[in-house]
Amino acid sequence: MPTIFSRIVQGEIPSYKVAESDRFYAFLDIRPIAQGHTLVIPKKEVDYIFDLEPEELSALFAFAQKVAQGIKSAIPCKKVAVAVLGMEVPHAHIHLVPLNTEGDLDFKRAKLSLSEEQMRQIAKDISGSIV
Repeated sequence: MPTIFSRIVQGEIPSYKVAESDRFYAFLDIRPIAQGHTLVIPKKEVDYIFDLEPEELSALFAFAQKVAQGIKSAIPCKKVAVAVLGMEVPHAHIHLVPLNTEGDLDFKRAKLSLSEEQMRQIAKDISGSIV
């Protein structure tokens, strides 16, 4: 059975797409800990990020780097943090989270509740800032 992320890639479940290539997909986390919190995934279904082939892992991080640069341009923040947790969904993914303090990367914090319009605008702003 495909993971929820594979179903998002296939268009079965809607998402707030930020960027896409033939191999990777980036979309806003629907339970963000910060505005602009984005997930970057390989389209290929792999549970553990370090099970990716070295070239795939490198390409995934290169794609994530472009997305992070877009986030930094679109969302007021000092840096964009990278977190790889992978416990909730059995599909490799990278969290990109805009930061102003180190405390902003606390996944136990209350999740933001943003409207669909806010989410669409954030995705559009980030997407438009990716070079």
